[in-house]
Amino acid sequence: QIRAAGMKVGFALKPRTPVADWAHLVGQVDVVLIMTVEPGFGGQSFMEDMLPKVQELRAAYPQLDIEVDGGLGPKTIDAAAKAGANMIVAGSSVFNGDPKEVIALLRKSVEAHCGGASGTQNGS
Repeated sequence: QIRAAGMKVGFALKPRTPVADWAHLVGQVDVVLIMTVEPGFGGQSFMEDMLPKVQELRAAYPQLDIEVDGGLGPKTIDAAAKAGANMIVAGSSVFNGDPKEVIALLRKSVEAHCGGASGTQNGS
């Protein structure tokens, strides 16, 4: 029903949740979101130790959309994109700077490291 409505199916993994706990479902979804901060409030520091989850998913599911959320910005985007994240959620870094400039930088990194598959979106 979700896909029939034109939406993607996915789930999110909090930092302490291993990929293995949900691996049996990954083949049935379109996107997996890896939280790179503890959910709850903006402005937290990026947890680089979450990137092995991204790498694990990318290696096993090359066509999967892998989204990262938390602490993403100009200083952290390359590491996330190199790990295999092709969809980026960025709040504080976008709105505490020049939104168009930051979004362009995020998109450029994802396109450079993920073969042109960019999941970055903006309202303009």
